[in-house]
Amino acid sequence: MKNVGITACSNGLSTSMRDNVDNLAKKLEDISLKPIFSEYIYANDSVFQGSGEQRAEALNEFYRKNNVEAVFDISGGDIANETIPYLDFEAIGKSQIKFWGYSDLTTIINAIYAKTGKTSVLYQIRNISKDDLRYQQFKEFFSGRSDSLFKFPYEFVSGKKMCGVIVGGNIRCFLKLAGTPYFPETNGRILLVEALGGEIPQLVTYLSQLKMMGVFENLSGLLLGTFTKAENRSGTDEVLMIIKQFVGDLPIIKTQFVGHGTDSCAVEIGKYYSFE
Repeated sequence: MKNVGITACSNGLSTSMRDNVDNLAKKLEDISLKPIFSEYIYANDSVFQGSGEQRAEALNEFYRKNNVEAVFDISGGDIANETIPYLDFEAIGKSQIKFWGYSDLTTIINAIYAKTGKTSVLYQIRNISKDDLRYQQFKEFFSGRSDSLFKFPYEFVSGKKMCGVIVGGNIRCFLKLAGTPYFPETNGRILLVEALGGEIPQLVTYLSQLKMMGVFENLSGLLLGTFTKAENRSGTDEVLMIIKQFVGDLPIIKTQFVGHGTDSCAVEIGKYYSFE
């Protein structure tokens, strides 16, 4: 069996989720992955389960010991960026371990790329307990048989081709890195953005911030995942119209299989992709 680390660097999980986490652990063991849990998984007070420094140190230990195949963060929410100043980027940079997480873990994923150049995976591992196809694809990936977990259908909204290293993730959480040393280089990159909450006004806020930062000026292209609440309320066409007003003539592709849905595929942040 190969060891894998399990962390919760963002909001602690409710104790009511123990059965779900136990089920995830069993699924991992069924494919010869032995989960080793951080001691900071379940919330003790509100969303907190240890300080930012403690949660970061739990993650650091996996990299320093280097005895795990990958680290899967099973949390999400608001407080992942509290851990970033305490991360051991030297150990992370030297390790072959890859970090997996989504949503609020966008902050850590992009900080790792900005400080070390290493790739991480935008994906919530808990989804393999909810979607049989993704579980099978996950199993095939870790057995070395297929990387179909990372292959998602898409269509061009504008342009016909784009290529570059992908950065980004959840748009709200990505913007938490603005003005910090952990915001990644965006020139020549493909920016991936998606969101769970927030409607059109919130989307306009996020896009305005990115535009004022000059992010849209030198991108290679824009990869749009799902904007769950905004698309459900206003429709995908309205969301696309708003985005196009901010980004001008940039190549844009849209997929319904990157985001917060349980059927979402994985994307490797910091990796070069080509779309045509």
